[in-house]
Amino acid sequence: MNVLIAGDFCPQARVKRLCEEGKYAEVLGDAKDIVGEACFSIVNLECPVTQGGEQPIEKKGPNLQCSAKGVEAVKWAGFDCVTLANNHLLDFGAKGVSNTLETCKKLGIETVGGGMNADEASQTLYKTIGGKTLAVINCCEHEFSIATATTAGANPLDPVRQYYAIQEARTKADHVLVIVHGGHEHWQLPSLRMQETYRFFVDAGADAVVNHHQHCFSGYEVYKGKPVFYGLGNFCFDNPNATSGIWNEGYMVELSFSSSETDFAIHPYRQCDGNAKITLLPLNEYDVRINELNSIITDHALLVKYAEQYYSDCMKSVALLFEPVRNKYVIAAIKRGWLPSLLSQKQRMKLQNQILCESHRDKLKYLFEKVL
Repeated sequence: MNVLIAGDFCPQARVKRLCEEGKYAEVLGDAKDIVGEACFSIVNLECPVTQGGEQPIEKKGPNLQCSAKGVEAVKWAGFDCVTLANNHLLDFGAKGVSNTLETCKKLGIETVGGGMNADEASQTLYKTIGGKTLAVINCCEHEFSIATATTAGANPLDPVRQYYAIQEARTKADHVLVIVHGGHEHWQLPSLRMQETYRFFVDAGADAVVNHHQHCFSGYEVYKGKPVFYGLGNFCFDNPNATSGIWNEGYMVELSFSSSETDFAIHPYRQCDGNAKITLLPLNEYDVRINELNSIITDHALLVKYAEQYYSDCMKSVALLFEPVRNKYVIAAIKRGWLPSLLSQKQRMKLQNQILCESHRDKLKYLFEKVL
């Protein structure tokens, strides 16, 4: 059984216009053959489907959306399934989640990682192909999209819950795939927490772990005979302000599951760089750079060194979140209601995101442990 996994698909800017015109081949034509050749192909839908009238939620960061044409483009390219556990699924509230689920169902696209409540969002997807069953578990780090017991959204990253999901999947499926959405944006290495967690998923019984979210590709390692990919990069995500850089680079992973091992192949491409499309590249295009990343990922001391340097570089902007004007007169005035809180709603949202999201919290830990 060969399974193809692609990163973030978000039809924005030029890609949005082409999809609305039904010109799917101009955007995804180069990838169609590879996607269609897989027994099962999966892409991350990085935005909800809206129909008009939905209101954006209050959050830090952009509220992304697409029309049903975005899902039609995915269907045209040959994808069988979309992962929904990401930080944008809830951008337009429960109605946006509902629209997304209904649109995918109508077009015959499987979904995993999202639902109208936490129980639905956490459901493992089982797919039987050629007499073998694949289990797909999808989760994401905590930002503004997380489902609760009574509200819609994405399945949250929770290693304890994922452990039990993997254990259950092992009894029902021949192969178990875990797909996570998380990591530090625009940084091409995993955090130590990510590596520890994803290795734990392998220890729990996963045959492969694949990550996306960072808007750039990362490296991979083979841990106890199982591949762990730490970042696929954008699959198709047009950004007029990003050209000729890591935003435009990515690769699809093709996993080949057998009874004894999991092999893999990488399909590199450039996306939305010059033209609003995916352009496949030679199979060895990113080999040198990926091998450099792999050498860091598999050397603990080296990964620690790079992580600490990255966090150190981030500290000035992170520390500013905790530097409102403070003296006894201002605090007394706020307590007595003479002055409003000095934290604006925007600042509150930033603090919420820093505290609740695992990757942002990694930076806070470094700030408190190493700087302050």
